Formats: sequence, structure tokens, C-alpha cells
Amino acid sequence: MSGVFLLAALWVTSRIWVDPAGRVAALYSGDPAVMQFFLAHSVRVVLHGEFPFYTEQFNYPDGVNLMANTAILALGIPMVPITVLFGPAVSFVTLVTLGLAGTAAAWYRMLSRHVVRHRLAAAVGGWFCGFSPAMLSHANWHPNIIAQFLLPFIVWRVLVLTRSTRPVRDGALLALLITVQAFINEEILLFTALACGVFLLAVVVQQRERWATAWRPLGTGLAVCAVLAGALLAYPLWVQFAGPMAYHGLSDTVRDYDNDVAAFFAQGSPTLGGNEQANVNLAPNYAEENAFFGWSLSLLAVGIVFWLRREVLVRALAATGLFFAVLSLGERVTWWERHLFTGPWDLLVRLPLLDAVVPTRFGLITTVVVGVLLAFAVERARSLRTVDRRTVRTLTAAGLVFALLPIAPMPLQVTDRPPVPQFITADRWRQYVGPDQTLVPVPVPSMGNTDPMRWAASADLAFRIPGGYFLAPRNGVTGDPGRFGGRPSGIGVLLAEVAATGRTPVLDDRQRRRFLDELRHWRAAIVVLPLDQPNAEPLRRTVEQLVGPARRELDVWLWDVRTLTS
Repeated sequence: MSGVFLLAALWVTSRIWVDPAGRVAALYSGDPAVMQFFLAHSVRVVLHGEFPFYTEQFNYPDGVNLMANTAILALGIPMVPITVLFGPAVSFVTLVTLGLAGTAAAWYRMLSRHVVRHRLAAAVGGWFCGFSPAMLSHANWHPNIIAQFLLPFIVWRVLVLTRSTRPVRDGALLALLITVQAFINEEILLFTALACGVFLLAVVVQQRERWATAWRPLGTGLAVCAVLAGALLAYPLWVQFAGPMAYHGLSDTVRDYDNDVAAFFAQGSPTLGGNEQANVNLAPNYAEENAFFGWSLSLLAVGIVFWLRREVLVRALAATGLFFAVLSLGERVTWWERHLFTGPWDLLVRLPLLDAVVPTRFGLITTVVVGVLLAFAVERARSLRTVDRRTVRTLTAAGLVFALLPIAPMPLQVTDRPPVPQFITADRWRQYVGPDQTLVPVPVPSMGNTDPMRWAASADLAFRIPGGYFLAPRNGVTGDPGRFGGRPSGIGVLLAEVAATGRTPVLDDRQRRRFLDELRHWRAAIVVLPLDQPNAEPLRRTVEQLVGPARRELDVWLWDVRTLTS
């Protein structure tokens, strides 16, 4: 089955594989650029011994807290050989491909070994867990979220603890899995812990006698796990929550990311029956379609629960899936954008840890629940004792086709992105930029302009840049609520406006002094504007008002500002 899953993942990512460096998922290219930057950072960690949890290579001089920005070290470090040989763009699409296939294969292995007897049942469950609309949506930009291949084993080790005869050993194994997952994505790890807790509670409520035999090994194993994982993660977590550029809680923009109720009955955009236009406003964006099961699968899931309602595990799974589906609706429950009532998430959103959760992503838990329910349904259908088994199998296959065909995965939509300037790839920048200086791209790197982060990644992060796309405390004060980007930059805002409008402003001496002050703060050596940058001429004229005439070098306009900033 692993080969089938890999072929499916290659099908999904096929259009990016045509040109990994020149193509990116359509609509938004910010997160891939950030992930490529993190992959290049992993190379520096391995080959140069750089500190793994914090960097000054972007947002100089404040730097970025990488533990608080999902630096994917557990993915990036194993990918170092590929990143070195083929570049971070190839590593990125490799991670997306392996994330989809690996997650499906991991769930197939766990389900086939421990949950169901028939391989077909495990294959259906694993397929949906790896290639659901939510996973396809995140495959556009979030390899850290779709890399869920450890989660089935974490869930299984938790369940093993409830009846373990060696809880110390089993608790230690769980701690190691948790530690690795923490360096892939902590939010997904938190979701897994919450889902396990709700599921176990749902089982105990139905069968209270289970608690009498389960609490001792479970308590012992979790205590061992907490001590060992706590010891292994103590310093990284200190850096994340109390180190430089740490923040507490997400910005209000992300906190409002939630699912519309109608999203559960629509097909995901990157699926056979999906339609981007039909999904407008049902999800925060096309990378956060965390529900989108479609009418057929939603009805089938309800039917499975009704059919197998006498089984304790099915009822516990249904309660878990429904609980997190409701939380994914956020603080304001809506139907096609029409406000219905205040959701229960409003009571939880300010709690520690939960204040850093994107609520729409609770739908990922419901997705896994639906995948396991599908596996149970196929297993029970194949086990039915009827006179005409062929009819039962035919009906089962028809039901699966009816539910899963509309949400079958399609190749991700892509768009071209500008190549890294030859000025960067030919190392011409090295003639100007010293170890403690920065290269300032125009426009200044930000959430809406992440291409310069790809420049730096392609050069192994050998030069520093100001700004960038990341999460940091407001105003650069450690401990403040999070926001996207660093301290506000006057020249950054000005150049972003020129890039968007194409209008050249007339600048005064005060603005020139402010720009020079920012260049000195950044320790700028050169200012660089690609010739093919949209609205390059208005941008060039604007910068020339600030620091004088540019000169062309290869495929960029260049300003050597070392005499102004030294």
C-alpha cells in the first residue's frame, strides 16, 4: 500500500515537481518561502553548528524565535542531504509528497495491525487520513501540518498505556515520540493530546469499570512520559516561551480563523468535485479548508455512526469528532457567513496554550475520526453473515465510491514565481555584504513579500535580511501578544505602497533621514531591486530619492550604502 500512497502523493504534487524552484501553489506563496528558509537553517545547524532555536539571519537585528515559529527541525535535519544537493525548493516539495504518503501509510499500518483485520478496511481509513480535503488543502503550503506520520503511533501508545504491563517502558517510548513530534509541529501534538483525552473520557463514561484497571498503568506511564519528555524539551520550551522574541498568544486575525457550518457539506478546492469559487468565505483561506467532507461523506459518516451505534468505540469516536467539529466553528458559529450563535470556543480561547491555537484546525481531528469510522464500516461490512455476500460487498464499494469520489485528490493548482536573481545565485552580493551587515531587498521582506527569503535560502542563509514573514511579539517586546512581522518599518510601508500602486511619491528631508536611520539600524551594506520586480521603475525612483542614483549589476538595481551606514 505504501507504493500506492506514494504514487497518489506524486500525482497531487506533480505540477510542482515539474519546476520546484519556479512553481508554487497558487494564490499565496508566503509559507513555502518560509519553510524553504527553515530548511536552509537546518543545513546551517548541521554543517555550521548554528544555534537551532533562534536566528538573526532574518528580521535583523531583532532576530526570530524559531521555536515559536515551527522551524520543522525534525523534518529539516533529515532533509539536509537533499537540501544541500538540490536546494530547499526540492526539499520542500519532497516533504509535501512524503507527508501525504507517509501519513496515509502510517495510519494504514496502525489500523491494520491493531484496529481492523481486513487490509482493505485499513487502506480506506489510511487513505482518507492521508488524502482528505483538509490534508490536500494544507499540502499547498504546510508540510509541518501534513507530516502526521507519528500521530497514529502516539495515539496507539497512549491506548497501550491503559492496559500496559510495562508502563515505565511504554511511557518512555511515548515520550520519545512526543519529543520528535514537538519539533515537527506542536499544534498538531496538542490536538493529538486533546483528542486522546476526549476519546478516553468518552469510553470511560460508557464503561466506568474500565477505569478501575486502566488508571494505574495509564497514570504511571503518563508520569514517566511527562518527566522524560519534559526533560528533553525543557530548554527548547524555555526558549519558545521565555527566550528572545517570545510571544504569548496569536494575533486577532488568526484567532478568528474558523469553519463555517456549511464547509462540512462542501467539497474541498483541490478535489475532483471541488470548486474554489463555491468555497469562498467558507474557510479563512484555501490553505485552511479543514472540513469540506462533502454532502455524501457527511451523510455516510452519520449513517455509519447510526449503524454501529451499539459499539462503544464507535460512540466514543463519534463524540470526539463532533466535539472538535463544534470547536472548529470558532467563537461565532455561522452558516454561509450568517451569524447563528456564540460558539463554545469563546469560553476556551483565552486559556494558556489554547490561546495559540487556530480553531479551524480542530477540523483535522474530526477528519481522522471519519477515517477511522470508514475503516470500522468496511470491516463490519465484510464481516456480515448474509446469504448474498457479493451484494453486501457491491453495496459497500458503491457507498465508498459515492462518498469518496467527489473528494478524490487532484493535482495542486500552481503558479509561476520569479526566479532568484542572478545577482544572488552568482554570489555577486559577496563583494559588498560583510558578516555583520545586511542585504536590503526592495520591497522590504514582509508577509506579503517573501521572495527575498527564498534568495537567502538559495544562498544557504549566508547573508542577513531585515524583516520577513514570521510571528513575533508586538513592537519587538518579549512576552507581548504575537503578530506577523517585526517592528513597523516606515520605509517598508512606503515601498510596499509603491509596489502595490505604482505611484512614485515625492519625499522630503524628514523621510530621507528616517530611511537612513533604518538602514543604519539594519547595518545595511547594499539595497537591491530586481529588474523584473513589479513596478520596478517607481520603486527605483523612490529609492533614488532616498540614497541617490542606482547602478545596474546583472539583473538588479544596486545601491551601495556602506558609506551612509558605517
